[in-house]
Amino acid sequence: MKILGLDEAGRGCVLGPLVVGGFLADSDDEARIRDAGADDSKRLSHRRRIAVRAALDGLGYASIREISPAAIDAGNINSLEEDAFAILIAETMPDTVIIDAPCNPKGISAFENRLSRRVLQLGGRVPTMIVQPKADATFPICGAASIFAKLRRDEAIAALGPVGSGYPSDPVTRAWLQDFIRRGEPFPPCVRTRWGTIENLRQQTLF
Repeated sequence: MKILGLDEAGRGCVLGPLVVGGFLADSDDEARIRDAGADDSKRLSHRRRIAVRAALDGLGYASIREISPAAIDAGNINSLEEDAFAILIAETMPDTVIIDAPCNPKGISAFENRLSRRVLQLGGRVPTMIVQPKADATFPICGAASIFAKLRRDEAIAALGPVGSGYPSDPVTRAWLQDFIRRGEPFPPCVRTRWGTIENLRQQTLF
């Protein structure tokens, strides 16, 4: 039986892409995936995430979808993320998918219905769905997806230079954005310009 874990990284960031990661493996390999160290990527140091990613090599198939800041600005981040989930499910055709819930627990049933429709529209087969908060910490296959997504996002942010973590609360990120505002320059494509953080920084910087 094939199991697919799905998780994302960078949902709340003001810089860089939203990265959706998938990890597909046989159910018989779940114990080995756990033994490799698969867990919620937020629990692991960057160095540990790299080591676990290497240990997962050969235990399954990792796949990534990146959603650009421009797409996020132009669309709805919830719909974009659900589209990415649906594409990965349709491409990999798992028997079961385990997803770290991207919504309030009360919204899980509606999320599953929307996702099922998207998968069918893509010509895929709707698998058994397990959608839970913190699934990346409970199910090793979902933890593996979390690690691949987080590391891909880390690489995207590192490629931008000294911009901090990309999260709105990061003082380095905020100072980097404020420099563009002070100079009156347009933001580069890596910035999610519709985020409320941007308008707040404008107010703080110019007034």
